Amino acid sequence: MDALLEAAGKPVSADLYLEVQQFYAWQMRLLDDGLTAQWAQTFTEDGVFDANGHPHPVQGRDKIAAGALAARKALDEADIRHRHWLGMITVTEQSDGELLVRSYATVIEIPHGGKASLKFSTVCEDLLVRVGGELKIRDRQVVRDDLR
Repeated sequence: MDALLEAAGKPVSADLYLEVQQFYAWQMRLLDDGLTAQWAQTFTEDGVFDANGHPHPVQGRDKIAAGALAARKALDEADIRHRHWLGMITVTEQSDGELLVRSYATVIEIPHGGKASLKFSTVCEDLLVRVGGELKIRDRQVVRDDLR
């Protein structure tokens, strides 16, 4: 993550910033709605998902999809719903055309019939690239604030 934090870039246009925001709104909705295979399609084929709350990084869209499906099944079995909220998004274009996106991401946990509570507070950094004209995540780094 330190390498991403140190990466310099230039601010993007308002249109591109809006496109990135829409991408994340759509992407997180897929995950929260349990559409894990479609959510995984928002990563490149060789994409990486790395989180300090996980034992090791996951590389490859198929492995990312399998991990998301397993997590979703565990939530369903526990009758728990998660809602992801991304905010404070900054987007900079790198010299190679990739987009470095940094955001705060929170996960709200809602047990069936229970009270919603904040499960995680994180910093999320993504490298976005275009594949066939669509934005895709090539690398995602998630750092939980309680584990940093």
